Amino acid sequence: MRLLWTLVKLVIGLALVIPICIIASALLLGVFGALLGLAIMALKLAAVGLVAWGAFRLIATLLRGSARRSRPKEIAEPPRVDPYYESAMRELDRDLGVVK
Repeated sequence: MRLLWTLVKLVIGLALVIPICIIASALLLGVFGALLGLAIMALKLAAVGLVAWGAFRLIATLLRGSARRSRPKEIAEPPRVDPYYESAMRELDRDLGVVK
């Protein structure tokens, strides 16, 4: 009798668990399918955007012609010797009595 009661509990448990698992797996496959569809749509949109960007750059280059390269302005070289340093050295030499 104990074996029969264990088998009845097992059958009732499986009768409840199997349909719930089927529903859960269908729901999971539906969510996975929706995400996969969104990913494929995003890839298609990215490919179309890349082609459109390339076409825009090509048309802009053809219509605009060659771009002029701007040269940076040359910066004047700083003076080799700092005038304040030179003045301080002359004053120091004068105070120490060094004659040049």
